Amino acid sequence: MPRPKKKRKVDHPPKMLGFKPFGIRFCDTEHIVMQFEEYETVKLVIYDKLSQDAAAEKMEVSRPTLTRIYNSALKKIGKAFVEGKSILIKGGDFEFEKDWYKCKTCFKLVDGVKDDAICGDCPSDEKNELENLNE
Repeated sequence: MPRPKKKRKVDHPPKMLGFKPFGIRFCDTEHIVMQFEEYETVKLVIYDKLSQDAAAEKMEVSRPTLTRIYNSALKKIGKAFVEGKSILIKGGDFEFEKDWYKCKTCFKLVDGVKDDAICGDCPSDEKNELENLNE
C-alpha cells in the first residue's frame, strides 16, 4: 500500500488564472492544466533563482519529488508554447502557507483579512466579494 501523498506548500497563489497564446482566441485553443505546485516549482527555481534543494525545502518535499514536479511543469509549458495551447493554473495536492482570498470584482489577492466578505479596495457594496482560495 503506497504512502499517502503529502500536501505541497505553496507560498501564495498566482496573480492570474493562466495564459493563452497571442493571436488565438481562448475558446479556440485546447487547454493544458498546470497544478499549483507545478507553478510554484517554476516560480521558485526560475523566477526566485533558488536551487532545487532550497526550493524542495521551502515546499516541504524531497528534492527528487520537486524535480518530478518541476519537469512536469516544464513539459506542459513547452507543449503549450509549441502547440499554441492555453495554460490553466488550478488544482493539485497543495496547501497555502496562509489564508488567501481573491476579490471577484478587481481580482486582487488578499491574505489574512479581518472581514472575508469585503475587498476594501473596491467601491462595490456587494457582500461576499472575496473568494477563499484555500478551500
